[in-house]
Amino acid sequence: MPILYHCISARSFRVLWMLEELQRPYDLRMLAFPPRAHDKSFLELNPRGTVPLFIDGETRMTESAAICEYLALRYSPGALNVAADEPYFGDYLNYLHMSDATLTFPQTLVLRYSRFEPAARLQPQVADDYSKWFLSRLRTLEPHLTAHDFLAASRFTAADVAVGYALMLAELLGLHERFTPAVAAYWQRLKARDGFFRAMAAQDAAAREQGVSTLPATVAN
Repeated sequence: MPILYHCISARSFRVLWMLEELQRPYDLRMLAFPPRAHDKSFLELNPRGTVPLFIDGETRMTESAAICEYLALRYSPGALNVAADEPYFGDYLNYLHMSDATLTFPQTLVLRYSRFEPAARLQPQVADDYSKWFLSRLRTLEPHLTAHDFLAASRFTAADVAVGYALMLAELLGLHERFTPAVAAYWQRLKARDGFFRAMAAQDAAAREQGVSTLPATVAN
């Protein structure tokens, strides 16, 4: 059974959501955020001290978008992945990797300089600038989502999970009120999925059972 190390609503949620969409069994191990500060023993498993850490047999992975791609290709060919011979293969890969490299990256700076740094080191201007950066890049999805329900191949894929997490994090940061109309409607479609509901319930139940705070990582500090 694969093992996922996860913090409430951290980037590892992408992997949890994928597992629930696939309806595959998994072992969910909850950590307080940030794990490198709260559980030094975790560094023996992942020297970076970050989540996700995903273990599937001999495979060990720490990049959330890459794990989504791995799960889609290995466990849902023709469903949550887009094959190399399909017309939208390039779009699928582009959106999948855009999710973290372009969308989640500026959000981490918003988090750091609006919530995670000590009071004396908070930088509201930096947080505001990177909020605008995130929203400007998110707006590039508006024309596509005006014409399509999902990002690639006219169906829900791992790319939607990966980008969907960036929208989830934006909501936790209060940025969702500035979504453009088609992006906002897309986020509502994603949140209505059974897999999303199951993932949210799974992290809450596991946190309570394992004695970890159920507050999202964005407010854990």
